[in-house]
Amino acid sequence: MRKIIVGCMLLPLVFFTSSAQSHGKKNTKAAKNGTYGAVITKDGALDVKFLPEKMKDQNSMQVKIVGEVLEACQVKGCWMIADLGNNKTMRIRFKDYGFFVPKNCTGKTFYAQGIASWDTTSVEELRHYAQDAGRPQEEIEKIISPQFELNFLAEGVLLEAKKPE
Repeated sequence: MRKIIVGCMLLPLVFFTSSAQSHGKKNTKAAKNGTYGAVITKDGALDVKFLPEKMKDQNSMQVKIVGEVLEACQVKGCWMIADLGNNKTMRIRFKDYGFFVPKNCTGKTFYAQGIASWDTTSVEELRHYAQDAGRPQEEIEKIISPQFELNFLAEGVLLEAKKPE
């Protein structure tokens, strides 16, 4: 009788464990393409290369953007870099550190909704980002000045494979 009672008590635990493992596998597949953070659509997205011109007279603005991921944080996927054209880039971070993107999302098309703002990034932050990107120590030590730049704080990101040109 004891074996039956113990078996009945263990059955839900086995079911829960296998269910959690299968759920984890689904998340791994979703990491290739998909939505991270708030669910957003592609509608009305501004090409990120036009963002600096659109913001020339504004400190910040709520906007949805589209572009290509040039680089992503190699530690956690806690930021990504977008090409603004003219050898300029913009860092995209994620609201409340609430979600991450895959570390291997370079080259993917992204849609991001959130707040773009002009801000100064400190030397300490710039060095931290360079370390996250896996830059050599000698390159990190060459960072000696803060940068005034365009940044983006995303509420949600949609990633998809880059379309052939």
